[in-house]
Amino acid sequence: MSNVIMTHTLVGFMELMDHGIVSWENLSSVFIKKIASFVNAKPTDASIQQVSLDILESMVLSSHSLFLQVKQEITMERLIAHLQVTNQQIQTKAMALLMALLQTAGEADRQVMMNIIHSSGSVQDEMAHYLYVLQSVTLNHLEPRMRTPLDCCSQEQRDILHGLRQAAFETESEGGLTNERRRSLCAKEFKKLGFSNNSNPGQDLVRTPPGLLALDTMFYFATRYPDAYNRFVLENSSREDKHGCPFARSSIQLTLILCEILRIGEPPSETGSDYHPIFFSQDRLLEELFCVCIQLLNKTWKEMRATQEDFDKVMQVVREQITRTLSSKPTSLELFKNKVNALNYSEILKLRQTERLHQEETLASPVLELKERLKPELLELIRQQRLNRLCQGTMFRKISSRRRQDKLWYCRLSPNHKMLHYGDVEEDTDNPPIETLQEKIPVADIKGLLTGKDCPHMKENKGKQNKVLDLAFSITYDVEEYSLNFIAPSRTDFCLWTDGLSVLLGRDMSSESMRSELEILLSMEIKLRLLDLENVPIPESAPVVPKPPSNYNFCYDFSQAEQ
Repeated sequence: MSNVIMTHTLVGFMELMDHGIVSWENLSSVFIKKIASFVNAKPTDASIQQVSLDILESMVLSSHSLFLQVKQEITMERLIAHLQVTNQQIQTKAMALLMALLQTAGEADRQVMMNIIHSSGSVQDEMAHYLYVLQSVTLNHLEPRMRTPLDCCSQEQRDILHGLRQAAFETESEGGLTNERRRSLCAKEFKKLGFSNNSNPGQDLVRTPPGLLALDTMFYFATRYPDAYNRFVLENSSREDKHGCPFARSSIQLTLILCEILRIGEPPSETGSDYHPIFFSQDRLLEELFCVCIQLLNKTWKEMRATQEDFDKVMQVVREQITRTLSSKPTSLELFKNKVNALNYSEILKLRQTERLHQEETLASPVLELKERLKPELLELIRQQRLNRLCQGTMFRKISSRRRQDKLWYCRLSPNHKMLHYGDVEEDTDNPPIETLQEKIPVADIKGLLTGKDCPHMKENKGKQNKVLDLAFSITYDVEEYSLNFIAPSRTDFCLWTDGLSVLLGRDMSSESMRSELEILLSMEIKLRLLDLENVPIPESAPVVPKPPSNYNFCYDFSQAEQ
């Protein structure tokens, strides 16, 4: 039978089966083997292979018994190899059959197929490339949604937005409300939901990427895991505005991060082989990863005690948590979930510190020597910054045993660094002139600097002062019983003042801010100094200096005029 006749016969068979006149269950094993042989054979006629792949896909999706037979007959390596042919129709049909096999398989069968896919052999690298291509092509089907902004005129998309709001809040019946009252209620709830544009939340989804894909992931989470969705939204809407983790803003940014990590929209490279095994165990990888990671984001937000100002920092940590976990190649969503939740914020800090130390240890000794030479100059720069900050001054709250602590006082260092000026100020006072501060202490009279529990005002009423223990510091002067007591407005102000006072007392700075700033400055200075040596290996030891010559008669004497 010629290839043309065979193609028409198979197409006619497929059309007959599409009408539902004959059940797929009536097919014999001989027929299945024949169709499978067209797929397993070396490339012959593209039309026969294309329709054969289509028939096998329909068999797999029709019943589990046919799936078992097709699985036995199809050579997995050959099927994946079809993804690399130039014929896009063959490539698409092969991908459809492979996905049908993986999706129809139960957990045990899917694991067996994954073992086949991951089997070690002479084609392991080639197989990894095929899997990478399959993953890229499939995930890139999400690109149109990622590139499409939300259409504020689309009733369907507006309904989804309002569905997110209604699923999170048990609102009163909106039928009896005036239009103005309804808009006010919706704006308030969209604000709690984390949209920055309360009156028109669709504007938050106009940016592409992630476009409509962010709406898809939020809606999937709200409908697939409604309890987790409600818990996330209600937990954060009950916090202060600056401490709550905004669901919508976080979801949009998280969707963008996942698109970048999964490389959605990037065409597969000719040599790529970095695929995610978890992709082959999950039907909707992006959406399921989002559902795990949005809850991880909320957990990390609380671990970091973040505010709205820390949003970008939290997203950087979450990106690192996801990237590090995926790099360990988890084979299932459950395994990914366990690993990524175990990789909490403190673990991320430890890993960063370890990697930083390892990087320092591997630096060449000349670089380390340069670093030590630069350190005194940079420390002096930090000292000057601390003293300048003390000269600007800071507003402090007065220590009181009463609940009300609304009395304020201001302290600043004189420009010549010889006197500390302080005095009471009003709430609305901003940077009062040094002449208005009534009290002063000569720097020469300061005897010591105390912090934390050693401060006199922390020894009294210990139970009430625990929450500000990390912000307390005192200076003693004249004799030990006299002291000036401070409660810093923030940890940053505490570090600035304790460092500055240490400099005035001739001591070394010891705050974590100083160490962090010194590390940043050293890193930047080293990179600038070594910029011209990019990709040039630095030897561990200096090259040997040759011995001086026996005489210097070869030197040219410029003092004599040329003849």
